[in-house]
Amino acid sequence: MNGWFPRRHGAVRARALVALAATTLIAGCQSVIEQTYEPTVSPSSNPQIVEEVQKNDPRAQLGAREHPRIVASYGGEYRDAKTERLVARITGALTAVSENPQQSYRITILNSPAINAFALPGGYLYVTRGLLALANDASEVAAVLSHEMAHVTANHGIQRQQREEAEVIASRVVSEVLSSDLAGKQALARGKLRLAAFSRNQELQADVIGVRMLGEAGYDPYAAARFLDSMAAYSRFSAVDPEADQSLDFLSSHPNAPQRVDLARRHARAFGPEGTSGDRGRDYYLAGIDGILYGDSPQEGYVRGQTFLHGQLGIRFDVPTGFQIDNKAEAVLATGAGEVAIRFDGIADTSRRSLTDYIASGWVTGLKPDTIRPITVNGLEAATARASADRWDFDVTVIRFGERIYRFLTAVPKGSSALEPTANQLRTSFRRMTSGEVQSLKPLRVRVVTVRSGDTIATLAARMMGTDRKLDLFRLINAMQITSTVRPGDKVKIISE
Repeated sequence: MNGWFPRRHGAVRARALVALAATTLIAGCQSVIEQTYEPTVSPSSNPQIVEEVQKNDPRAQLGAREHPRIVASYGGEYRDAKTERLVARITGALTAVSENPQQSYRITILNSPAINAFALPGGYLYVTRGLLALANDASEVAAVLSHEMAHVTANHGIQRQQREEAEVIASRVVSEVLSSDLAGKQALARGKLRLAAFSRNQELQADVIGVRMLGEAGYDPYAAARFLDSMAAYSRFSAVDPEADQSLDFLSSHPNAPQRVDLARRHARAFGPEGTSGDRGRDYYLAGIDGILYGDSPQEGYVRGQTFLHGQLGIRFDVPTGFQIDNKAEAVLATGAGEVAIRFDGIADTSRRSLTDYIASGWVTGLKPDTIRPITVNGLEAATARASADRWDFDVTVIRFGERIYRFLTAVPKGSSALEPTANQLRTSFRRMTSGEVQSLKPLRVRVVTVRSGDTIATLAARMMGTDRKLDLFRLINAMQITSTVRPGDKVKIISE
């Protein structure tokens, strides 16, 4: 699910969501999205840079082995010919000036709103569509890709390979011991991606090589420092909750220490003063990302204000006013005042047993059997029950729709009066989407618009969709400061359908 929406409530939110994980035993269950979306995880048959990765290179074999799970962890490949050509153009220019111009690369754009890019041994390069949406010109993406290419040419992946066996063992332990726990699943996912992490010294070495490649390829060499600043601004924007899991974002594995920015600027000066050397490639870059998918994908469903809608599944529901929805890979999560938390997911309904029997089947810890009762929700078969664990009370509601059972779990501190009204609003708002609603539901995209006479940052930001922080997000994706202004003829990015 992985939507890019602001997170709130800090440690309170974290405690409430941990409570939800603790009350459920979900081993063997699939999330809402996992039931409906199987990403293409085989390496692309038409790589953008060369015909194929070097077949006899053991480094390429390592990358090939890791490629499928990397792609699967990030929602599959993002396919858009225009954007692929853009990334190929940038990578081709960098390859010619790299440490090893004979190195072949396979570029994969990942279908994820996370801000990330990384490399695997053998020339496998990855960049998320979220990073492409954040960047404002070709030189910024070139800065990221040159950094990752530097890891490949410096053989950092081989130096890192010795850690793999220990990681495999750790992952197996997490899988076997914690497979029924949400935190365990998240830890396992992070473990699978650990191969893409480098040491601090390797990162600094890649920075130096990357800046040199930028300048020699004719790009603005100061783009590396500039985009590090943009990613740090994104990190602050999205990390309102200091305990939010940002393990899939670039800065979690690429620390943004001020000395890295200073180092990048210092090495860029070898090509001339800032603003006087290199091409930014802004116009052709914006043309290449105009229309790129932003935030949630159709396979994940959408968050619109207080509503979650999934056109492919044909379902929707509302959370109470003031709740913040996070559309994550494993479930839809929502948090509100008073340490109230909600989890929504679904499983395949293979046995077709009664829903009261399903609730009592052992996947809920602390269940109160005498509270189980059948109900109807907007004409759909459903059942509810209560549970209690530690200092939390829970409402459990399950609803049968089509070939699936959908599950709401609501957690409140023991004794809170918010449990029944919150759970009741959730269950009563769950319904089929009409055909008209499905047809009108569109994903959000990056739209490049030309500033007209009379436009201001405020009026342009007002056109943004998918966020309640329109002005902040507009400034962020356009790398604008508080003092920035716009002029007629300027091109800017907005988020809209």
